[in-house]
Amino acid sequence: IRQLNIFTMAKKGSSKAKAAPVKKVSKADPLFPSRPRSFGVGGNIRPAGRDLSRFVRWPKYVRIQRQRAVLYQRLKVPPSINQFTKSIGKNEAASVFNLLNKYRPETAAAKKQRIKDTAAATAAGKEAPAKVPCQLKFGLKHVTTLVEEKKASLVLIACDVDPLELVLWLPALCRKMEVPFLIVKDKARLGTLVHQKTAAVVALTKVNKEDESQLKIFQDLGNEKFNKNTELLRKWGGGIMGLKTQAKLDKRAKAVAIEEAKKAASMR
Repeated sequence: IRQLNIFTMAKKGSSKAKAAPVKKVSKADPLFPSRPRSFGVGGNIRPAGRDLSRFVRWPKYVRIQRQRAVLYQRLKVPPSINQFTKSIGKNEAASVFNLLNKYRPETAAAKKQRIKDTAAATAAGKEAPAKVPCQLKFGLKHVTTLVEEKKASLVLIACDVDPLELVLWLPALCRKMEVPFLIVKDKARLGTLVHQKTAAVVALTKVNKEDESQLKIFQDLGNEKFNKNTELLRKWGGGIMGLKTQAKLDKRAKAVAIEEAKKAASMR
């Protein structure tokens, strides 16, 4: 009996346990991840035909530039600041930039090559190449010096310099020194002329003989629109109220008109 028990116990221990069923885990596709939709307010479903741009949290720099634009409309802007909103027209600007494109300053590589050629010609005893060609001058300090010395023939000032105080005094200096200037759009476009990201001001000192007549036209344009334009120095900007305020003032004016009409009717 004892041997039988041992045999039976050994038999129980050797029996294999039943394997648990293996669950197949489906791998998520990394190209198309599962994104459950939110049907609450401000969720995935946008109301049809409704502009939600008012509810967007815009970056800080966007909010600041929009608030600045609104303030320039609401507040009274003095003439010295308001003149920077009166830039020259699109066609005039295109003509000016066509002229300035001919006098773009040479790049660092071109300057290096010119100096190298001059040195080689001098060493060989030959006639040296021509000196630095007529080119645009840029940089606020440099242009200011040229204006003060009356060496600048035409000055171009960007309308969107930030902060504006950098160039706020320059129109007054140009008027005092009788140097023609133009206010143009914009600092990035001026920057491309002089191989920079942006440029606040650029100036022409002289041009080739074939372009002198065209330069004279732009000088006359600057004198007419900016230097000798007395209206530009008197006209204030801003003072435009918002839509709600305008509606409120219109409503008040209508109510006053009705009251005045009633008084006039009662007097008769």
